[in-house]
Amino acid sequence: MQEISFRNDILPLKDKLFRLALRITFDRAEAEDVVQETLIRVWKKRDEWTQFGSIEAYCLTVAKNLAIDRSEKKDAQTVELTSEMEQASDASSPYEKLVTKERMALIHRLMNGLPEKQRLIMQLRDIEGKSYKEIAIVLSLTEEQVKVNLFRARQKVKQKFIDIEGYGL
Repeated sequence: MQEISFRNDILPLKDKLFRLALRITFDRAEAEDVVQETLIRVWKKRDEWTQFGSIEAYCLTVAKNLAIDRSEKKDAQTVELTSEMEQASDASSPYEKLVTKERMALIHRLMNGLPEKQRLIMQLRDIEGKSYKEIAIVLSLTEEQVKVNLFRARQKVKQKFIDIEGYGL
């Protein structure tokens, strides 16, 4: 088993942990606290690191659980995603840029309206780029459940987007 270094293996995960916590808590300060608490808890378990199949999956699981706990205590409401999560647009005119920005905001709003499990799976797969297996481990689901929930989430977002774009609702 490879030696795990806090500086080289765990600290680089802080951005992923933050994005996951932000998707759950919808509060930047809470997400930052979750990341800090996650890193503290992982550090305290340093004697057990070699026993984990994936230190990244362990960190994501700890962050997810802490974020859910904090979110339930605070009864967090939805907040728009940050612009850093949006991909740069190739639109050339100001009108095209405005349309693209509004469409991204609509997609974020539709994603925020999904049930928690679907929202988390979509976040981990489509934004974080995690594999089905990694998501299944983090969320304590089977790979099939991950695939089904992801499919349903994408379909909901797609259908609502088409309905709104087509009818201007």
